Amino acid sequence: MLFVRVFVAAVVVLSALPSLAQDAPFGSGWRLEPGASSIQFSSIKNQSVIETSSFATLSGNINATGAATVTVLLDSVDTKVDLRNVRMRFLFFETFLHPEATVTTQIAPELIADLSKVKRKTVSLPIELNLHGVKREEIAQLSVILIGEDLIAVSSAEPLTLKVADYDLMDGLQSLEEAASVSIVPSTNVNFDLIFKALPSGATPQSPAAETPSDAPVSVALEAEGDFSLEACAGRFEILSRSGNIYFRPGSARLNDESTPLLTQVADIVARCPDLKVVVAGHTDNVGSQKANQRLSERRAAAVVRFLTNKGINSSRLQAVGHGEERPIADNATKQGRSKNRRIEFSVADS
Repeated sequence: MLFVRVFVAAVVVLSALPSLAQDAPFGSGWRLEPGASSIQFSSIKNQSVIETSSFATLSGNINATGAATVTVLLDSVDTKVDLRNVRMRFLFFETFLHPEATVTTQIAPELIADLSKVKRKTVSLPIELNLHGVKREEIAQLSVILIGEDLIAVSSAEPLTLKVADYDLMDGLQSLEEAASVSIVPSTNVNFDLIFKALPSGATPQSPAAETPSDAPVSVALEAEGDFSLEACAGRFEILSRSGNIYFRPGSARLNDESTPLLTQVADIVARCPDLKVVVAGHTDNVGSQKANQRLSERRAAAVVRFLTNKGINSSRLQAVGHGEERPIADNATKQGRSKNRRIEFSVADS
């Protein structure tokens, strides 16, 4: 839901950018002023508790032809609570797989050609939102205000409502609900206040990708620099254990390549918990013999330890254990339950 809101806000910003001159309404282009802009989204928990969150890192531009793009770094989600941010990143947005959300649109010159005269207008703009690997068209209602010769304010004329299911985020929503022991309405409203600045004649808008590289999303995560506290480490390990993004081939202890993005993030977190020993525990479902499952769980935990060691974590800080099928967290009678029981968990070792 949060992802969706961010995307929508970005789209709105793009449509507001048009310039003043009627003969060349986009001029040399417009660039989003991130320090003066904001995007908020709301979540409704337990049917009555409303929480408002935002994203700290966004960029955007509109070129001379009216092609607009807004990019949101999802790792910069800000709920005002550290571990809640971590849940949003790893469980809902899965930023290790989908670090950015983007909104694109093409603005017709006639849509804003009269802005220099009317100063303020409300427009309806179709946008394409790319969130969590899903692209969909939405309609944004925007309030566009000319506040100077080179500044335009774009805000939501009415909230944009997005459905979690439309962007393949229902599993992530369920993971959030289980982690926080709450129920969450599967839709969200997005509101935004964006400022765009006209570029000087002859200037070229820099692409959002160049400003905020998508290959380093951890660098924009809203968390304290340096080493984590014991509480922060333990909380992160509990969240990572719920992610379900560590995969092995059936009946094998060989890690699939799809496991690399999450385990790379795990290595970064373990490195920032330098005084702690981390337990890597393997679990299986109950298919097969108990003895075989015990052995498989031990081998899978050892494979994860090897991955982390290859990423520079000292092996003396890692302990691999296997619990086989003896600690299920779901019903082994269902396919979904067995999938949840086949897992890797991380925890701080007892001192």
